[in-house]
Amino acid sequence: MANVQQNSNDNLAGIKLGQQLLASGMDGVKERLKNARAKIDDTKKTLLEAKNNLLEIRKRAEDEAAEKLRAEKEAELLKAAEAERKAKEAEETAAKAKEAEEAEKAASAVAQEEKTVAPTAPAAPKTNPNVQVRVFDDKPQRSQRPQGGAAQGSRPQTGARPQGQNGFGQERPNAGQRPQTTFAKPTVPPPQPSKPQNKDFGKKSKNSDNQQDKKAKDKRTLIRMGYIDDNGFVMDEDGEVSNRRYKSLKKKKEVQAPTQYAKIEKAVITSKIVPIKVLSEKIGKTGTEIIKQLFNLGIVKTINESIDFETAELVANELGIELELKVDDTAEESLSKVSADDENDENLVPRPPVVTIMGHVDHGKTSLLDYIRKANVASGEAGGITQHIGAYTVTLNGSPITFLDTPGHEAFTTMRLRGAMVTDIAVIVVAADDCIMPQTVEAINHAKAAGVQIIVAVNKIDKPGATPDRVLQQMTDYDLVPEVWGGTVPVCYVSAKTGQGVSELLETILLVAEVSELKANPNRMAKGSIIEAKLDKGRGPVATILVQNGTLHVGDNVVAGTVCGKIRNMFDDKGRIVKSAGPSTAVSVLGFEEVPNAGDQLIAAEDASLARKVAEERKLKQKEESAAQNKPASLDDIFSQLSTGETKELNLIIKADVQGSVEAVKQSLLKLSSDEVKVKVVHGAVGAINESDIMLAKTSNAVVIGFNIRPDNNAKVIAEREKIDVRTYSIIYEAIDDVEKAIKGMLDPKFKENTLGRAEVRQVYKITGVGTVAGCMVIDGKIVRNCKVRLLRAGVIIYDGQLSSLKRFKDDVKEVARGYDCGMSIQNFSDIKEGDVIEAYVMEQINE
Repeated sequence: MANVQQNSNDNLAGIKLGQQLLASGMDGVKERLKNARAKIDDTKKTLLEAKNNLLEIRKRAEDEAAEKLRAEKEAELLKAAEAERKAKEAEETAAKAKEAEEAEKAASAVAQEEKTVAPTAPAAPKTNPNVQVRVFDDKPQRSQRPQGGAAQGSRPQTGARPQGQNGFGQERPNAGQRPQTTFAKPTVPPPQPSKPQNKDFGKKSKNSDNQQDKKAKDKRTLIRMGYIDDNGFVMDEDGEVSNRRYKSLKKKKEVQAPTQYAKIEKAVITSKIVPIKVLSEKIGKTGTEIIKQLFNLGIVKTINESIDFETAELVANELGIELELKVDDTAEESLSKVSADDENDENLVPRPPVVTIMGHVDHGKTSLLDYIRKANVASGEAGGITQHIGAYTVTLNGSPITFLDTPGHEAFTTMRLRGAMVTDIAVIVVAADDCIMPQTVEAINHAKAAGVQIIVAVNKIDKPGATPDRVLQQMTDYDLVPEVWGGTVPVCYVSAKTGQGVSELLETILLVAEVSELKANPNRMAKGSIIEAKLDKGRGPVATILVQNGTLHVGDNVVAGTVCGKIRNMFDDKGRIVKSAGPSTAVSVLGFEEVPNAGDQLIAAEDASLARKVAEERKLKQKEESAAQNKPASLDDIFSQLSTGETKELNLIIKADVQGSVEAVKQSLLKLSSDEVKVKVVHGAVGAINESDIMLAKTSNAVVIGFNIRPDNNAKVIAEREKIDVRTYSIIYEAIDDVEKAIKGMLDPKFKENTLGRAEVRQVYKITGVGTVAGCMVIDGKIVRNCKVRLLRAGVIIYDGQLSSLKRFKDDVKEVARGYDCGMSIQNFSDIKEGDVIEAYVMEQINE
């Protein structure tokens, strides 16, 4: 027996030693894993920095190339401008030279005509015979002075000069025979023979029309050339002066002819809303005619407005034109037709199931999925709450399963509903120690509304106090009968902590998927849903997409809601780059122009133009619907609210890390609205709080709410300077509590009246400098200084105001009790009579 005991002790010692060695070995393995992870993180960080450096270098090179190209283009433009200027100067010089040459020729012709000499008149006698000539003989004659080297003697006569040709150098007439010159009218030079018209319309003429008009309007040039006389009258071909003046030759301003419309009997309209300008072009009538017909119908419109087709048809009929409506397919309809054409049952193949984990907050949904994925995600989330939806793919025995994790907090109703609508199987997680809770009921209702198969996972069965049977009992209250009770709902007992029952849960999921015969066509254009979207500082808009049908490829043009884009890159749930994603695959994509809304349907389009048109049409429709919703009921309602001040608004700007959180915070805060205070979300978007948000908050008098994000440096400085309230949270409970407190602070305080006492007026005194003083006896309660008073006369309120003074004899007192007399004066009131009753009261605020 002793040997057995000794052997047992030795075995126990060996087991303990083995455990210690195993523990030390595990510690070493953990340490090595930790070091390996740290090295991986450092490597990732180094690669990211290298990538950023490469992007910066590439951007700098592109900027330098663009700057160089811009400088070259600018130099080319300057060179072309200089060449054009020189060519223009050469043209002007040539034109001036030609004009001077023509003027010189005309002047020579006129001078030659003026050289024609008239007949010679008879010579006049040198002396008049009737005049007596006096001779002064007594005067001595002057002696001849020396003439230097000049020739002396008689001057040769003109008639002896040599004769020239063409009338030059002829004999000069003697005195009295001066020729009488007659002026001959200049003849108009004959027109130049027209040159052949070999004009090249591709080149600019040297003598443009503007230059010719300018020359024609030069009055001095026309006089010199003999086209007009000095008075400005035009000379005809025979040299006669006409009655036309030079002004009449000026070119008259051309009058633009009115637009001629072709006569139209029938026109086709392609939209139900017709702009009046478009209608004018279609039916060939002026806008004035159409507006006149509208006025006759009692409709006042301008040329820039639109009318519906029915009204346009009435107007056209009045003008004798038939209108036909042929509405073109919208871009949305074209996209739907293409998508419908791809549907073919022959191309359907089995696809993996999409499973949504749903349930109440803190019932272990994320922990269960964490165990399945072998990753620790739940411990890093604030308050143990899944803040936004995630999509992950796991494989069991070669069969992939896509999981969607939804938050359990009540604020995330929309996200749970969105998860239920895109899923095939809903796993409802219920804690065995907490049973079915409100969000569990909501998850059950969402799954039923979506028509998906439900599997109940009873979690935390390893905890003390777990009552799985109670969970089964409560399930029947919501029409969920377990299979073990003869129903159709599979139930699995699991422990997310130890992993108990997880394999059975996955096998149940695959079995349900096989029975459901889930199929899709991978050979068509992709169609899916936006699970989540956010704005990444380094990568731009990032969206998590669940492909439901078809295959999504890198380079595809897509549209989701009012946002379009082209897929630039795709990553799977493990962060690996992929080129395509088939049905039931969750991927993170880059390439959207803006951040899409979570829950929007994604459709791949044939080309970028179709995707952009669809997005623009949806934006326009959304804008019209928003304008219709924001339109007030009536002007009377607005006037009533403004005049009474009954309605107050708390304006909010919400920024979050992902779109789902924006929606969740927005809906939670909107629920806090009451009849007296309205919560209004002025703006909600994804990304950090920036300067634009602060300026919007200033203009709209709003409070900025940040969820899982922080304001940037510029936003902080501006917010402090402008005194803008910026609040950031990581747990949604805190945001709701703070806003609720702010709403209570905006409510008008409520008061109740507390009667202090009553006094009867026994005598009235008129005191100079004081006014009317009532001598009273307190008959009930007490009268307190500075309280409010009400003057009653025969039970009717005469005045309600403030007590001005309270005295006993000549002393001011704080209060006067029942049975004592006192003197009182009422502020701004003096019509006090004997027998009146003064009632004292105070208003006390009610704390709700």
